Amino acid sequence: MASRALCSGRGKAAAAAVALTLALTACGDDGDSPSADGDRRTVTVAGLPLVDCAMLYIARDRGLFEKEGLDVRVQQIQQSLQALPPLSKGQIDMVASANYVTYFQAHEKGTLDIRIVAESIRAAPKMMDVLVPKDSDIKSVSDLTGRKVAVNVLNNVQSLTLDEILAEQGAPSEPVYRQIPFPQMGAALDKGQVDAVHAVEPYDSAIQDELGARVLVDGASAPVQGIPLSGYITTRKYASENAETLAAFQRALKAAVKIAESDPGVVREILPTYTKVTEKQAAAIDLPVFPETMDGAQIARLTDLMKKQGMLKKAIDPSTLLVK
Repeated sequence: MASRALCSGRGKAAAAAVALTLALTACGDDGDSPSADGDRRTVTVAGLPLVDCAMLYIARDRGLFEKEGLDVRVQQIQQSLQALPPLSKGQIDMVASANYVTYFQAHEKGTLDIRIVAESIRAAPKMMDVLVPKDSDIKSVSDLTGRKVAVNVLNNVQSLTLDEILAEQGAPSEPVYRQIPFPQMGAALDKGQVDAVHAVEPYDSAIQDELGARVLVDGASAPVQGIPLSGYITTRKYASENAETLAAFQRALKAAVKIAESDPGVVREILPTYTKVTEKQAAAIDLPVFPETMDGAQIARLTDLMKKQGMLKKAIDPSTLLVK
């Protein structure tokens, strides 16, 4: 939801492929009582073991949430899709680094009435790549026609952006996408179950390290460069009932972004604390853009692509969904 080549100087990355278990449960009463203004000050957030969530962990570990009077509890998931049921049931309050495509589709279908609290990341060079085995006969994007390419979730942001890149570069037709979770992509490529993988950081660097995989194309190149990939998503109901809590959450995230802007090393330091990336790997990966403020016009680039490719039946104006 997400580029994120890096071909040398990286440590072994088998640990980066460890799957994480979804553990989302309803909040209890402990620390969950309303504040004087009616807002709940405990915030339960589902997060993924991706670079996208770096600001969430910086804000938590540096006490930025606590400074705002918040008790932010993070529960890890492998795919943002997994958080849809607990979010709709009120078992969690927010999804960090939520794949926009998944949540815009749920919004259109009426599964969720979503609100965007903050942007997580926008695409930056080399943060997500299409990788092939080092001895693969796939030499150009045109060679992907009819070949099996692994993506984390079918009909989602990876295929959406890659199809645009292939069209831009004149590839004759699209590949055949196979759904394989990020932690399992390296093994699938190594065993020949797929011909290529579309991996985001930190898995991108990990697969290159372990297998010597070759970068075929930068997944954040034209025409999708700088496109928003993921965000912090809540429901309209939660946003309407917890305005002050969300304002405090946004202030903490903005403070985290400012810290990261002044010292990107902070991001690399935090990654090994919530992913299976080693310190050596974290020092080498390519980082995305972490926006300080939301931009509905930029997010609309993604919804416009979704409409163009049939992932939405009608256009969505993201500006109407921003929590301000």
